[in-house]
Amino acid sequence: MLSRRVVVGLAVLLVLAAGGYFWWLNREPSLPAGIARGNGRIEAEPVDIAAKYSGRVEELRVDEGDRVEAGQVVAVLESTETEEMLREAEADLRRYTLQRSETLATLSSRQSELALAQIEFDRASELRRQENVSQSVFDQRRVALEAARAAVDAARAAVGQIEAAIEGAEAQVARVKAMLNELTLRAPRAGRVQYRLVQAGTVVAAGQKVYTLIDPTDVHMTIFLPTADAGRLAIGAEARIVLDAAPSYRVPASVSFVASEAQFTPKFVETQDERNKLMFRVKLRVPREVLSDYADYVKTGLTGVGYVQVDPDQPWPADLEIRLPDAG
Repeated sequence: MLSRRVVVGLAVLLVLAAGGYFWWLNREPSLPAGIARGNGRIEAEPVDIAAKYSGRVEELRVDEGDRVEAGQVVAVLESTETEEMLREAEADLRRYTLQRSETLATLSSRQSELALAQIEFDRASELRRQENVSQSVFDQRRVALEAARAAVDAARAAVGQIEAAIEGAEAQVARVKAMLNELTLRAPRAGRVQYRLVQAGTVVAAGQKVYTLIDPTDVHMTIFLPTADAGRLAIGAEARIVLDAAPSYRVPASVSFVASEAQFTPKFVETQDERNKLMFRVKLRVPREVLSDYADYVKTGLTGVGYVQVDPDQPWPADLEIRLPDAG
């Protein structure tokens, strides 16, 4: 039977071995000259879902942390008043449509009267040349023809006015229907609900935010690099992200943005020392296909370290090779 001293010694050795292995697995990678590093955090551009029109929130269908698809209904505003506006607009449209039928019938009647007046005037003109009708009768036919023409013009104008009124009513119906549709709030893109900003029953103003989404397949890390590194960095250069919460993994990324202006700029940049203080903002974007496999684990705000390949000919060291957890 092993003595107590031997057992304690073995336990200490096991602890030291485990600690050494953990240190080896998660130690800070030694960087060759062509690799630069910077601290940063995982970020995503927020997508706000806001009410286009004011109203009372009738229903909230998703909560913080829920996944939503593009076009999915997330909230509904009360629509009673808007529905009443729609009924009024549709009633106006029906009334104008009936009036158009009446004005078209009137125009047809006036055109028939004009045709008859034209026939009578032509007959009176021929009889007048043969002196078989008096001047007064001829004048009566001429005046009747002019009156018939004026009546047709007036009827045509009435038809034009009612057509314009119908176009306006149709536009009003379409506008109110669009308003009614906007009272149903939909997700503009797929993502995860980050914030729910109101409660059911709240009266929201036009433009007020109701939800904020993030797209877990469209995230990046922002780091800052000095002039010497940023100046050599190419858009699309390979990168790696190591998160403090998961230091044993190496997430692939690429440089998607390098700021055109330095963030920390002395008032006068004259000396080498001052130039070395310039820091440029750099975005490292993780490929969508990688994020899609781990969308449920993506969280904004996580801190970590970003590594970039400032020299494209410099291979990645072994301890910065891509290492991801099982997607399943």
